Amino acid sequence: MKTPSWLAWLFCSLFLITVAFGYLPRQQATGTAAVISWDVSGYYLYLPAIFIHHDLRELRFHEQMLRDYAPTPDFQQAYRHPVSGHYVLKYSAGLAVQFLPFFWVAHALAAPLGYPPDGFSPPYQMAILAGSVLMAIVGLGLVRRALRPRFGEWPTALTLLAIMLGTNYLCYSALAGAMAHNWLFTWYAALLLLTPAFYRHPTLGRALAIGAIVGLMTLTRPTDILAVLIPLLWGLRPERGVGQARLAFWRQHAGLLVGAVLAGAAVLSIQPLYWHYVGGEWVIYSYQDQGFSWLQPHFWNGIFSFDSGWLLYSPLLVVALVGFGSLRRQQPEAFWALLVFFVLFAYIAFAWDEWRYGGALGQRAMVQSYAVLAWPFAAAHRWLLARRPWLLAYASLAIVLCYYSVWLTHQAYRGGLLFVGQMKGAYWWRILGRYDVPRETRLLLDTDFDFTGTPRHYRTLWRQDFEALPGATCAQPALQGRCSLVLDEAHPASAEYTIPARPGQFEWVQGSALACTDREIWNSWEMTQFVVRFCKGSEVMRERSARFQRVLLPNRAQLLRFYFQAPPVEYDHITVVFLHAGHTAVRFDNAQLAAFDE
Repeated sequence: MKTPSWLAWLFCSLFLITVAFGYLPRQQATGTAAVISWDVSGYYLYLPAIFIHHDLRELRFHEQMLRDYAPTPDFQQAYRHPVSGHYVLKYSAGLAVQFLPFFWVAHALAAPLGYPPDGFSPPYQMAILAGSVLMAIVGLGLVRRALRPRFGEWPTALTLLAIMLGTNYLCYSALAGAMAHNWLFTWYAALLLLTPAFYRHPTLGRALAIGAIVGLMTLTRPTDILAVLIPLLWGLRPERGVGQARLAFWRQHAGLLVGAVLAGAAVLSIQPLYWHYVGGEWVIYSYQDQGFSWLQPHFWNGIFSFDSGWLLYSPLLVVALVGFGSLRRQQPEAFWALLVFFVLFAYIAFAWDEWRYGGALGQRAMVQSYAVLAWPFAAAHRWLLARRPWLLAYASLAIVLCYYSVWLTHQAYRGGLLFVGQMKGAYWWRILGRYDVPRETRLLLDTDFDFTGTPRHYRTLWRQDFEALPGATCAQPALQGRCSLVLDEAHPASAEYTIPARPGQFEWVQGSALACTDREIWNSWEMTQFVVRFCKGSEVMRERSARFQRVLLPNRAQLLRFYFQAPPVEYDHITVVFLHAGHTAVRFDNAQLAAFDE
């Protein structure tokens, strides 16, 4: 019989496959858009290094890899160890271990199919993509198996649909499923099946499986060693006698505990063995200057910021968080283990100083925890299903938020409106729910000020036509007149122009210039900036810049404008400067800074 939860799992699986292979067929992509690119290439690099090139220390093949496939702009996956001089891969080996069977299949098929057996040709891309999709489907199936007997068919079905359609799990299963988060989601789901089964009927097989899973998760992302809290705390409650009963359980089954520890240690030992082989040390911190701010975790930015706030981009998960209250009543043996785990997991995720996680769609670091949040999510759905007025209100909200989540995913990949890791509030409000906005809207990604009213008392503070520039920075043919300012690698900055100004003289500032570039670029750090600074003496009180190359089309002069409010602080002058980055020349003409009131 096809039950609601089975149909929900089937829908999620088919939807995932359709998105992965139809909506955005990444197996056909190249460069940094390929499946094996960016961080994934770093996780994966162990396999071609060991099984194809037999060179895990020097990685001599990396230059050829960059030339042929360009998975990253430069070699970011490893660094030279200061003592041994060998390369040390930045990422741990757990995902490579999980990729291994799919890699072997691709390696066996590459040459017979006419592709280079080099680890990066299309069969390898396809194999890793297919393995990632399969892992996601299995993970959702394991979540279903864990939830259904505890919460019922419909709460389980709604939970699966909410995770797939209402969170960024869709992005990190179907479109970026080769990242570690999708694979870890599945292992958390497996752990949540094994743990209660072990306490019902403790066996050596289950103990070894739990230990091996925790070891593999830690080998994949070291911070996921927190997964050990789930089996350790399962069933514990702040009640008299519970702790003594647990200690008695472990005394009775001490051999199983030792077996679990040994299984986990055996899997985890792969990493120190690798470190010792390449670096001569058993423990190497391969993230170098990246680390944690334990006393000042980035909770606000990580959870609510427009940049990549977790709940801003997956707001339906608020229901899962609220559901912890229902979980305590419905499944008390799971409550404390899952709550303590999740609080510590979130703390560590947001304590990481690179809290954007490289431009993630709504905090990718949280995705694996959704297998844990599925339990309070299902508890909340069970509570709602028993209260019809609440259910109808929730259903209406959930439909809107699922549409919002799918819209976000589309805009991040094919719609082109979402620039993950660069978002600002003004820009987010301008694009919300839309599929097309004027290209100039992208300047809000820099200024974060959107003026839509009618200017009053408009006057020009500064104007520069660049007609008197020295020959080296004078571009000809000019955009207008005799000369335009040109900035390139040889001339990375203009003169700095100073404008007298004081607080209270105006409310808004408008910068504008005629600009033209040779070619379109996408990396914001390579874009030339029109910079405006409010200063008090030598101190910068507020700075805003506009990267015109966000908007410019190649070899087409455009007049562009941007706005921002004067700061509510003391200042005595404004400076304007044009700063160049990257390799693409940009020309400016008729630059102007104006002021007005609203």
